[in-house]
Amino acid sequence: MQLNLKNPIVFLDLETTGINIVTDRIVEIALIKVNVDGSEEEKLLRLNPEMPIPEEASLIHGIYDEDVKDAPTFKEVAKTLAQFLEGCDLGGFNSNRFDIPLLAEEFLRADVDIDLKKRKFIDVQAIFHKMEKRTLAAAYKFYCGQDLIDAHSAMADTKATYEVLKSQLDVYKDVDYEDNRGVKSKPIVNDVDKLSEFSSYDRNIDFVGRIVYDDDGVPVFNFGKNKGVPVEKVLEEQPGYFGWILNSEFPLYTKKVLTQLKLKMMSK
Repeated sequence: MQLNLKNPIVFLDLETTGINIVTDRIVEIALIKVNVDGSEEEKLLRLNPEMPIPEEASLIHGIYDEDVKDAPTFKEVAKTLAQFLEGCDLGGFNSNRFDIPLLAEEFLRADVDIDLKKRKFIDVQAIFHKMEKRTLAAAYKFYCGQDLIDAHSAMADTKATYEVLKSQLDVYKDVDYEDNRGVKSKPIVNDVDKLSEFSSYDRNIDFVGRIVYDDDGVPVFNFGKNKGVPVEKVLEEQPGYFGWILNSEFPLYTKKVLTQLKLKMMSK
């Protein structure tokens, strides 16, 4: 089943120096843009992460320091990438928790103003885990009936992710899903908005879930001593908390979101 698109959607996969979105960097990015008319554009870039690639990471994706020593840095390609993503929704495998947050960090470090939060996200892994609970290779075998060759190659993983989503639309057409409250629905439909909503695990305001919406739509902290406490209340009663977060090892996007909430509060 082909995707029913209102906007182009870009499927992406990152190979990185590690799994810490604050300190690690991208070494390869693969993107497949699916346009509204069904046509596709591919982009694959090797990047110099400006830091040594740990051996344990290289053993997974096969990219070593020598392979990227002459490659451009993310900052050098950031504007071109932002243009490629302009007006597009985003899709990937575990992308809501890793690829998109790390990509947002890289754009902020490069001083490129692109608000990815305005896009719709489809996380194929979230759909898969909620419906079947397995891995990308198993997902590809389960949905597409083939073995995934070159797993952990960014382009192979990206293509597999796109193919899995199209197959999910066929497999789960008119299939019931029961959530943890016992509510049944048929969420797998050919609609990016609804797929994005279903593949989201939470109500994050930032990407990593340090600040979330509560059941009443109020921004609250989601960690530490102030977990569950409204951001506005914390900033009013603990003025030093804002500075502590800005000066600690939190993602740049989390700091940006908190700053925006503080400015909004001050303008009231």
